[in-house]
Amino acid sequence: MNISRDIQTLSEFKQNASKMVKQVQETKQPIVLTVNGKPAAILQDVNSYQQMNQDNEYWETVRALKRSLESVRNGEELIPAEEVFDRISKKYGISFE
Repeated sequence: MNISRDIQTLSEFKQNASKMVKQVQETKQPIVLTVNGKPAAILQDVNSYQQMNQDNEYWETVRALKRSLESVRNGEELIPAEEVFDRISKKYGISFE
């Protein structure tokens, strides 16, 4: 992160929004927007944002799998697959048939 380039005030953003959007698209580096000298928001390019969300989903899945494996190792009772699919079906309106 280039502090002089990548940390800007909200006032500067209001005056130079197009320039800053172009900057994040080209550099792939987010800009921290400040209000009264404190971080208030992040301006980030769409592709980096989508990648960050995909990464978060991946790691959430990994953590859930680790918790499940730990439950199996600890001898906790498992939920039958049919019940799991029923719960998912009801919660998300998905049919597995």
